[in-house]
Amino acid sequence: MPGQEPFTIGAEVSCTDGRCGTLTRVVVDPVARVVTDLSVEPEHRQGLARLVPVDLATVQAGGITLNCTLEEFEHLDPAEETQFVPGTRGFEVYGPEQVLSWPYYQLGDTVMNPDLEGKVSETVTVDTVPLGEVPIRRGVHVHATDGEIGLVEGLVVDAASHQVTHVLLQEGHLFDRKQVGIPIGSVASIEDEIKLSISKQQVRALPPVDVATA
Repeated sequence: MPGQEPFTIGAEVSCTDGRCGTLTRVVVDPVARVVTDLSVEPEHRQGLARLVPVDLATVQAGGITLNCTLEEFEHLDPAEETQFVPGTRGFEVYGPEQVLSWPYYQLGDTVMNPDLEGKVSETVTVDTVPLGEVPIRRGVHVHATDGEIGLVEGLVVDAASHQVTHVLLQEGHLFDRKQVGIPIGSVASIEDEIKLSISKQQVRALPPVDVATA
């Protein structure tokens, strides 16, 4: 599809001077149907994803390239926030938002503090996307008018306008071909789940979508 870019969730992401992580979410303005940001998580650093403006991203064969250095990437706004669960070890000493300051974070139950004996550290990670926008993750449910049709694999976006043109379904959901692309005009709403204005049979009748980037 000339002039269009498939943002496949799970794709590798690189800066100009090296690999920076994996695409974990695509952030969408659900009213304008425009991609605004990408959530990129560094490898083995859960909870430290960065919110990358889509203007910095270019889809290439084998992944996504950002027009910034690794150092610049580290200074982008966080895409998620990890907090201690109230009542668990760490929350009482450091408060809900100081996970990275807690010396026992991710060390499990082997480290004990006499003042917090019997308690464990539990955390929860939440998205910190701009107000009014929606993060689309891999595996979000897609519903036709007559029931669930599959799970999200990614989005296809116009390279110039960043307008979403298709929603990609994961392969193996009721279809024989590898890629199934739902035109954005057939999407009724984009929220925690994606709802379509067409039936399962109409989805099956859609022509194949070529999302090759090479």
